[in-house]
Amino acid sequence: MSSASDPSASGSASSPTRLQQWLIDLPLTPNAISIAGLLGNLIAAVLIWQEHFLLAGIAFILGSVMDTLDGRYSRMSGKGTTFGAFLDSTLDRIEEGIVLTAVVMVYAKHGDDVNAGLAALAAVSSLLVSYTRARAEGLGLDGKAGIGSRAVRVTILSVGLCLGGEELIGGVDLLPASIWVLAALGVFTTAQRMWHVRAQLRETGTGPDAR
Repeated sequence: MSSASDPSASGSASSPTRLQQWLIDLPLTPNAISIAGLLGNLIAAVLIWQEHFLLAGIAFILGSVMDTLDGRYSRMSGKGTTFGAFLDSTLDRIEEGIVLTAVVMVYAKHGDDVNAGLAALAAVSSLLVSYTRARAEGLGLDGKAGIGSRAVRVTILSVGLCLGGEELIGGVDLLPASIWVLAALGVFTTAQRMWHVRAQLRETGTGPDAR
């Protein structure tokens, strides 16, 4: 049995794997990947405004993939920083807001007030889903409850964009349906998280019904 003072044991525990070393040696940072994700979503927003929905969907998917990779690369390479984590979370919110704002503008341009309003509600509620989690975690509570996580929202919007405007399949436009689902999902998930936080506070005796 190796002792804690065995230098070979401690060296092997602290040495990076070949994959980790390769990632460390790359001239790449997690922040650069985050910025690439932002650019992808900006391109998606411009394409939405021009009503090239399929191309917008592809750009949105690629940008969202970058948003997923930056965190993983940060952990695997050891290059992550506190500011990088903050930047990643902030850009995620900005990107979702930009893309949904572009959808609002398209519907407003065509005088479709109902879908424009629902897209605006989807944008606001998606921010509330993220805010409720951050606020709960700031209180030392679990804020991940609810069905409308970012991954779920990205999937729904990706499908709506790629199958929007009858571009890919004639007579099929799923963008309005995806917006309706996102709006309802955002409101419902926000309520779920509020209820979940209330339940946790009641269990600890610090909730609204505590005496």
